[in-house]
Amino acid sequence: MASNVSGTRHHRTGWETESAWATGWTAAAAVLMTFGGIMAIFEGISAIAQDDVFVATRDFTYEFSLTGWGWVHLVLGALVAAAGLALFRGAPWARAVGVALAGLSMVAHFVWLPHAPVWSIALIVIDGFIIWALCAPRRESRAT
Repeated sequence: MASNVSGTRHHRTGWETESAWATGWTAAAAVLMTFGGIMAIFEGISAIAQDDVFVATRDFTYEFSLTGWGWVHLVLGALVAAAGLALFRGAPWARAVGVALAGLSMVAHFVWLPHAPVWSIALIVIDGFIIWALCAPRRESRAT
């Protein structure tokens, strides 16, 4: 039988990361979500205000007006930024919502590829990283 040397027992609740490395990447995901959301808001505003800022392609499969895409990016960016800030505060729902919003952002930027290809590819990669960081392996804590 093992004895408790310190005389106190540590009880942990909730989910804990397997490593500090995953916790650090979760914080990085919160930063990227907040920053990416703010940038998507600016992207949406520029698409709404100036349709000639972006390249308009003809005969694209997912054809939608640039103003319409501007509204999509504006609303999605605001939601992503809000979820990123909630993740900083440790809101229990922020992790699941962050994964869902990062997935929607990936889809939106895939469809946005003809208008801003380099920016879209960069954000698709960042959204993939955010999903990985928020889904990092976790184990349920055991009460000792």
